[in-house]
Amino acid sequence: MIVQVCIGSSCHLKGSREIVELMKAAIEEHSLQDEITLAGSFCIGKCNRVGVTVQVDDDVYTGITKESFNEFFNDKILSVIQRG
Repeated sequence: MIVQVCIGSSCHLKGSREIVELMKAAIEEHSLQDEITLAGSFCIGKCNRVGVTVQVDDDVYTGITKESFNEFFNDKILSVIQRG
């Protein structure tokens, strides 16, 4: 699975650095280093008024914040890997 966190200027201002750190910690916590490739991406083209844009394989999710991160990670990453 490839997870790309937008680090373009708009998402940077909305907290992409925090999302990257949360993502790294969650990947490590669940021992998913061999299953997930984490990358930064300049503008994915789906800017939102709130939060950061994250692409998981071919799916794009907008509005990810530190408050919504755990739900996003559990629903869109962890559950997909577990179904694998």
